[in-house]
Amino acid sequence: MTKKQIALAAVEALKKEYPDAICSLVYTDPLQLLIATRLAAQCTDARVNMVTPALFERFPDAEAFAAATEDEVAEYIKSCGLYKTKSRDIVALSRMIVEKFGGKVPDTLDDLITLPGIGRKTANLVMGDIYGKPAVVVDTHCIRLTRRLGLHELKDAKKIEFILRDLLPPEESNDFCHRLVLHGRAVCDARKPRCEGCCMNSFCRKRL
Repeated sequence: MTKKQIALAAVEALKKEYPDAICSLVYTDPLQLLIATRLAAQCTDARVNMVTPALFERFPDAEAFAAATEDEVAEYIKSCGLYKTKSRDIVALSRMIVEKFGGKVPDTLDDLITLPGIGRKTANLVMGDIYGKPAVVVDTHCIRLTRRLGLHELKDAKKIEFILRDLLPPEESNDFCHRLVLHGRAVCDARKPRCEGCCMNSFCRKRL
């Protein structure tokens, strides 16, 4: 099979296995997803979801975050780890959203990655989940699983993103990445993948 054929087979196999491809972070608007994803760096989604209700109740919009001090935000996110850096970024990106983007989270990758603390992974997540644009979210699960499938032999997230953009149907790419996370957690473990129960074992290069 070619890499294109493997990618298409993976899309279909994961779609059957995980029909509901949703982000595990809980949010109600673009800013909440942006901030929750920033908090999720080196922290579990479950922990973030425990922290964000009180955080978003206290700071309901970009203007509220922009008017806050870093210490005020930090009080709500201490259990997420790296909280001083994260609180600094949250306040700074909120101020930039208010001052440069009229209080609205931008909808292009080029604009999103100008926000403090926001990289391509988070920008793609917001573009795909919020604005419905073709997006490839390259996280640790995506890197590991697509490498095992034989789609690349790389570790560089940006290079992998562009490879997957060429291989995946644009309308499937965002959901495909969500499904990779679900499959990575449930089956394709980093240390001990359960290949015998994998829906992709008939064409996965690691299995073959």
